[in-house]
Amino acid sequence: MDVKKVLLLGSGALKIGQAGEFDYSGSQALKALKEEGIHTVLVNPNIATVQTSEGVADTVYFQPVNPDFVARIIEKERPDGILLSFGGQTALNCGVELYRRGVLEQYGVKVLGTPVQAIIDTEDRDLFVRRLDEIGVKTIKSEACSTVDEVRQAATALGFPVILRAAYALGGLGSGFCDNEEQLVAQAEEAFSFSPQVLVEKSLKGWKEIEYEVVRDRYDNCITVCNMENLDPLGIHTGESIVVAPSQTLSNSEYHKLRALAIRIIRHIGIVGECNVQYALDPDSEDYRVIEVNARLSRSSALASKATGYPLAFVAAKLGLGYGLFDLKNSVTKTTTAFFEPALDYVVCKIPRWDLTKFRGVSRELGSSMKSVGEVMAIGRTFEEALQKGLRMIGQGMHGFVSNHEIKIGDIDKALHEPTDMRIFVVSKALQIGYTIEQIHQLTMIDRWFLQKLKHIVDIDLRLRSFAQYSELVAFMDNTELMEYLEAPEFVELLREAKIYGFSDFQIGRALGLENQMNMEKAGLLVRQWRKELGVVPVVSQIDTLAAEYPAQTNYLYLSYL
Repeated sequence: MDVKKVLLLGSGALKIGQAGEFDYSGSQALKALKEEGIHTVLVNPNIATVQTSEGVADTVYFQPVNPDFVARIIEKERPDGILLSFGGQTALNCGVELYRRGVLEQYGVKVLGTPVQAIIDTEDRDLFVRRLDEIGVKTIKSEACSTVDEVRQAATALGFPVILRAAYALGGLGSGFCDNEEQLVAQAEEAFSFSPQVLVEKSLKGWKEIEYEVVRDRYDNCITVCNMENLDPLGIHTGESIVVAPSQTLSNSEYHKLRALAIRIIRHIGIVGECNVQYALDPDSEDYRVIEVNARLSRSSALASKATGYPLAFVAAKLGLGYGLFDLKNSVTKTTTAFFEPALDYVVCKIPRWDLTKFRGVSRELGSSMKSVGEVMAIGRTFEEALQKGLRMIGQGMHGFVSNHEIKIGDIDKALHEPTDMRIFVVSKALQIGYTIEQIHQLTMIDRWFLQKLKHIVDIDLRLRSFAQYSELVAFMDNTELMEYLEAPEFVELLREAKIYGFSDFQIGRALGLENQMNMEKAGLLVRQWRKELGVVPVVSQIDTLAAEYPAQTNYLYLSYL
């Protein structure tokens, strides 16, 4: 493809659900274009991004990503091509409007990658449903409406509860669940303030939410790079939920059925590059519905890239220039092609973080509209390990799933049923005071598999507490005598099990009651000393062997073991 100058639309001003999340994809795309010797022009008013740093793009315009400003930049710069998929919903909406106004055609600017019509087909909810009906793919029963009266009529026809979704909106803006007409009218008025079109859908609250990241080149080669599963059921925005990759509760049949559907969808719509397919899956059968298809890089794409080591945005940018998957090199091996599906032998957890305590009067309840301001990603050999690592890093003063400071909850049943930013810690509290897995499942609709794993963490904590007598010996025994007690096989094995499932030395020290004898910082160091003397350490020799064999993956290997 003869392209010498490309305009890339960034993600726009900083706000929840935008900007920071799409800096990764934009930066990767600019890197891919620079490698091809293409002059890059970036439009992004957010100076607090990597992509606007010196040397990343050749020319940077700190201007709003809206059609009026971008049209004037196109008139001045006269790019050969434009990339719309790397700046989130803001960039996508801007690109579609430029196309409709005829600006792109007027200046001969070619849309690289996914055609604009394919973007419109996925963004316009009415068109989206019709396109998927053409290939017999199930979507949520819905009605596209343009007035509040139409919304009221559609909800009556579908029957409550329903969910309202605003078209062309990011982060679930304007969306929400409605159980009656009063809620419906209020939600409809809010939704129309964000979008001219609102979709009224039959609620599938309680179904599993599954995502697939799919890549396609212009030769119709397709791969699924990563699939992910929300810990929370449908009803909570994926940006508000703990997400696990790869999926943990799908059967082999379910996994391959949804994978095959994702490939059929991306081929039928005609996406070139990367897209994200989101499903609702009935937990009691293989029945499914396609929630939406994002014909662009998303938050999930950034997570999938980092979880698998497959540079989705980089590859998508190259595919937009006309390459095939078989032309591009695998970024890890540097010898094989990018035409492969990564296989993970570890678990990745994405955990959102909120800053709701900074604002007075804000509702802490989570729903289909996004409130989180960031997220962390943790890697582990087990779900329990990855989850506990992540919870330590979200900045809420927690040390993991257990051994945290006491949280006061007035009505646990209500707190489980009506999710807030503290939901995972409410589940922890419920398990510790005797709630059964079945009770919590009925109140939260979280899959029993996840609840069993969470119960496993609580059980290890309880077993550690049964060895609290060792904390009493610390005060009057020297280290040599104490080690004789600590070398009991059942204690050594429990210590090893705790580390495998993500317990920090601090957590173990608190469970053993060491804070009664010393401050917790010293307690953590003491547990670390005990571990080393008892030989409870990572299998470093094994890591070093693997690292020598796969030098490009050394960082991943060390991260997953430590």
